[in-house]
Parts: sequence; C-alpha cells; structure tokens
Amino acid sequence: MFKKRFVCLLLAALIVFAFAACGGGGGTAPSAGGTPAQDQTPGDQQAPQGGENAPSAAPAPAPAKLTGKLALIELEDRDPSILRGVRINGLSAGTADGFNARESSLTDVRCIFELGEWVEFYPDTDRESALRVWILKHRDDQEYYNDCKFSDLMPNFANYCDLHYPTDAEDPDEWYWGSFYLNQEECRPGYYDFVFTYEGKAIATLLTRFYGEGEISGKTDAELETLMHE
Repeated sequence: MFKKRFVCLLLAALIVFAFAACGGGGGTAPSAGGTPAQDQTPGDQQAPQGGENAPSAAPAPAPAKLTGKLALIELEDRDPSILRGVRINGLSAGTADGFNARESSLTDVRCIFELGEWVEFYPDTDRESALRVWILKHRDDQEYYNDCKFSDLMPNFANYCDLHYPTDAEDPDEWYWGSFYLNQEECRPGYYDFVFTYEGKAIATLLTRFYGEGEISGKTDAELETLMHE
C-alpha cells in the first residue's frame, strides 16, 4: 500500500513539473540584436548615415550676387558688340554728380533701384532703334534667354522699355533713350534681370535689385555704392 501511494505521489510530482516546464515557452523570441521584435517599428528605424552608395543631395543654387557687369550673349545669330556700354540712372536714389555720374560702361553699371523710381537708359550704340530692355524676375538659368521668344505674356514679366535715339531732344547726345518704373502694387522687391535685346534677340543681361519704395532714396552715395557691391 505504501508503495502504491509513493508511486502515485511520484507520478503527480512528475506531471506538475512537466506543466511548469511547458509554461515558460510562451514568450516572444528575441531578435538578433537582443531587442524584442514587437518593439521595433518602421518609424524607429534610422536612415543610413552616409557611405559610398548613399545618394548625394543636389547642390543648392548660388544666391544672386550683384556685379554691375553686363553679361554679353555671343551667339552666331546676333552681335553683342552693338551695345558698347550703357549708363543707367535712377531719379530717386543717388546724386547727379555722384552715384548717377557714371560713364557708359560694360563693367560698372548702376544695378540697384527702388520700386516707383524712374529708371533712365543712356546706351552707347550706333543703332538708333530696335533696342529694347525687358525687365523680368531673375532667373538662375540665364541660358533661357538665348532662345527666348520675348512677349508680355512670358512668365515673370515685369515691364519693358524701348530705346530710341532722342532726335527731338534739344541735346540728344545727353538725353535718355527710354525710361520705366516698377509699380509697387504690381511688383515686389527683389532681384530682376535687365535683358537687352536687338531685333527681338537677347544680346546682354544685367542682374539688378529693386528695393521697396523709399527704402534707399535717403541713403548717401557712399551707402549706395556699398549696397551695389555687397
């Protein structure tokens, strides 16, 4: 009798031990890195930190920088030497015998103005007509102007100015050939391209900057020169 009880107790103990061993197998298996798989979500995974095969970011375009230099467009179907130089004056900012007293030039041309300011052109050329200046918001891709079909429907169009020899002026050699201004209600301060065209084709461009109305008209000639070469 004692042996039967002992055997029963032994069997019961073995059964309890077997159930206890099986109960520890219900957990989630760890991942290779030692972290439970359910703790890793797509948002927690980090992007690769560079390397030979990492895609390179496209370089940002260089910011516009004033130079006061005309960029001549030399192509087979046009002659940029038609424009030997130009003097550009503004009637709001700068004095007549200082900032606006420049000689006609290709490399030292006034290139800062303000909205609402009348801008006058004095070109050095043998042609008496067929010259026009288009005023457009600045483009980084200047080669666009090589094949551009200019019209008042083109994007970023701000204004244009026809240049004619002022035969009716008392002293035509000292008189401006054309003038324009940018209306502050239609245009915003910023960088603009002056595109000089002859018979409809671009022959030169000049990067310019227009400030808000009244923003630079109170500055001295020296301060204006500093702004032009920043």
